[in-house]
Amino acid sequence: MRENKQLVEPRNVVLVIYEASSEVRNSIVYATVIVVLVFIPLFSLSGVEGKIFSPLGYAYITSILASMIVSLTVTPVMCYYLLTKGKTLEHKDTPVVRWLKNKNTKMLTWGLKNPKTVLGSTLILFIISLIVFTNFGSEFLPEFNEGSLTVNVFARPGTSLQESNTIGTLAEQQMLKVPEVKYTARRTGRAELDEHAEGVHANEIEVELDYKKSKREKKEVMDDIRAKLAPLKGATVIIGQPISHRLEHLLSGVKAQVAITLFGEDLSALRNYSNQIKTTIQNIPGVVDLAIEQQVLIPQLNIKVDDDKILKYGLQKGNVVKELQALFQGDAVTQIIDGAKRFDLVVKLSDDARKDVPTIQNTLISLPTGEMIPIKEIASITEEPGPNTIIHDNAQRKITVSLNTSGRDLGSVVQDVQTAIGKNVKLPQGYFIVYGGQYESSQAASRSIIFLSIIAFFGIYLVLFSHFRSSLIVFQVMMNIPLALIGSIIAVQMTGGVMSIATMVGFVTLTGIASRNGIMRISHYIHLVEYEGETFNDHLIIRGSLERLVPVMMTALVAALALVPLLTNKDAAGKEILYPVAAVIVGGLMTSTLLDMIVSPVVFSLFGKRMLKKYFSSKEENPLKNLK
Repeated sequence: MRENKQLVEPRNVVLVIYEASSEVRNSIVYATVIVVLVFIPLFSLSGVEGKIFSPLGYAYITSILASMIVSLTVTPVMCYYLLTKGKTLEHKDTPVVRWLKNKNTKMLTWGLKNPKTVLGSTLILFIISLIVFTNFGSEFLPEFNEGSLTVNVFARPGTSLQESNTIGTLAEQQMLKVPEVKYTARRTGRAELDEHAEGVHANEIEVELDYKKSKREKKEVMDDIRAKLAPLKGATVIIGQPISHRLEHLLSGVKAQVAITLFGEDLSALRNYSNQIKTTIQNIPGVVDLAIEQQVLIPQLNIKVDDDKILKYGLQKGNVVKELQALFQGDAVTQIIDGAKRFDLVVKLSDDARKDVPTIQNTLISLPTGEMIPIKEIASITEEPGPNTIIHDNAQRKITVSLNTSGRDLGSVVQDVQTAIGKNVKLPQGYFIVYGGQYESSQAASRSIIFLSIIAFFGIYLVLFSHFRSSLIVFQVMMNIPLALIGSIIAVQMTGGVMSIATMVGFVTLTGIASRNGIMRISHYIHLVEYEGETFNDHLIIRGSLERLVPVMMTALVAALALVPLLTNKDAAGKEILYPVAAVIVGGLMTSTLLDMIVSPVVFSLFGKRMLKKYFSSKEENPLKNLK
């Protein structure tokens, strides 16, 4: 509109607004479609990560679609309304904008004369960032800072309630010696009908922390608590946080970050190999709260029916087992009625008889002829030690070794654990190990995001190619993605050097934002040639870059400023998930915006003529005459 006012015969306001809107319409629509495409991988996430990040994708897509509709409809109408109300368009660049344009002009002039230096330096930066990326650690979700702990103290199964209560009381007294521990609350055992029933040997202690008067970090406090609980010999201690603890239990069924599950047939062998695993990995740096799924040998009655003897007496094995089961577990023979209440009358051997092997051996069982014979005539009865629990997964027996990590990222610790176990623990045929918990979830989610991101990138290519009809233009637009990755990798390195699902979501989000700036810049170069008769030369590139400088800078700054609240006080409870996302986006925006100001124009100066010829070859009105 400012250009229109300078004409000798200004054009109709509605026409000018329409043409200006049309100029950016395709760029806005295609940029929005790309952002929607890059968010598709988020919707593939299942489990905990899907519950956390899918709503972020829905919110972002809904917002950006609404923004697109407003920009194409409401904004032009509001512009017309303001102009018809006599609002002036007197505008002068601010000192900051003038300074930016001046510096950008000098930078572009130098870059167009030294393209090899520009591209070489950018390539070196990208390679260095990839090297840094390969050294990142990994974890499932960022560590939460909940302000409280959940401490599980397990005595040996079979420990009495009185003894377990004593152990739990000692654990609380020890933890209260830590300055940051405000108070504790304990539960010993869980009811049999509880969803997560526990024996009385299990103590679950909630520990409230207060860091206000402390200068120590959470890791130091947790290490102090572990040291205070170390004297509880014979008890297994696992330290977590309330929400984290429940997520871990949900992921693997154990109350720890990593579950090393050993499968096999023989329970005795499983216990031996699990002890080997524990001994092998207990000294690996970062491994804490190492524990084997607790099993104790208790006296068990073993009745083995002799197939040949039951055939001799004309018995069927199923009937024999059913009768023995009735003797020991009982059989409801009738009901007792007490007013409106009914009770089953269960008949079985007395408690004393069920514990005495000779009595059981001489217990009579009926034959089809009506005669009675003692059980010892058809079965051998022995008392042998056996495990208190037998746990199956997919119909296979298993035992689990669990651990937490401290001071190191989850991925590197598990890699060291896998290496040590593979080197020192040799399993026979039929026995194998499965790594579960947060590590397994992290690997599965990462594979899903990477696979679907590749498909999304292919979709981005098709969308851009449908518009520009040139692979070179598409590749130049997508070149902003590696420029953004440089800054995002630097941001991850500065914030701990650990990749998580949250960090990957940040990379996904950044991909769409970075591509949008490339579309706006390249589309404007094409517009200047197609509609304003510019010749392909350095003047075209400098003009197009300066005219898109302020919109691109404003877009990047607004996005970065909106994320500032998430970047402040990163240790605050509730920011753990979105802080890595914000750090990646802001870091990537900085490098993609700054490098794009010189790299994209330089690349366009080298390949732009070929790009434009390919683009205009599909047009009815071909302005190739301007491409001298």
